[in-house]
Amino acid sequence: MIVFGSSLSPYVRKTLAYGAEKGLKLENRVSPPGTLDPEFAECSPFRKIPGFQDGDFRISDSTAIITYLEALHPEPNLIPAEPRARARAVWFEEYADTILVTAGGKIFFNRIVAPRFMRRPGDEAVAAKAEAEDLPPALDYLESIVPDEGGFLLEDRLTLADIAVASPFANLRHLKLDLSRWPRTKAYTDAILARPAYAGLIAGEEALLAAFAPPEAA
Repeated sequence: MIVFGSSLSPYVRKTLAYGAEKGLKLENRVSPPGTLDPEFAECSPFRKIPGFQDGDFRISDSTAIITYLEALHPEPNLIPAEPRARARAVWFEEYADTILVTAGGKIFFNRIVAPRFMRRPGDEAVAAKAEAEDLPPALDYLESIVPDEGGFLLEDRLTLADIAVASPFANLRHLKLDLSRWPRTKAYTDAILARPAYAGLIAGEEALLAAFAPPEAA
């Protein structure tokens, strides 16, 4: 099984971590900048990552991929079966994918992707506005509901909810944003990101970012 796309994307990172927590061996294939892998193009008609291939089955979108993996490999169960817990897991994934990633993505793109990988200045005004206005309400909500350190969002065990919510925080870590205003959130997400499923990915991302440091930071 192949997952196409860099784990610097919270969606790719989430998918790879989900597979790792399932005990699955997923090949992560990343194309060099400016190139298009024809197999990826077959998986993702709109060129959105991640793309996914399992034999002759191809699909894109992290939620679709995770739905497939959960159905194909139901144990360990990472999407709760109990109706309310399942609905909450879907909600937390949606919150992470749309609210958190949208807010953090404006900062990450303009401060990291544009200068490091596209070799052009980002729009700092957009990044600063997102940091000041978009991100805080999303983090305030999480601060009000996260469990004590070492806990999980649902059923007192790791589920999709934790994997999805933690993934965007790796990008915030790469940005070195000050999260001291949200100590419970930081402790909770740090604990999830320290799990082996995430730790190896993040270490690789840090090495990649160091290799692509902008000229003035080299």
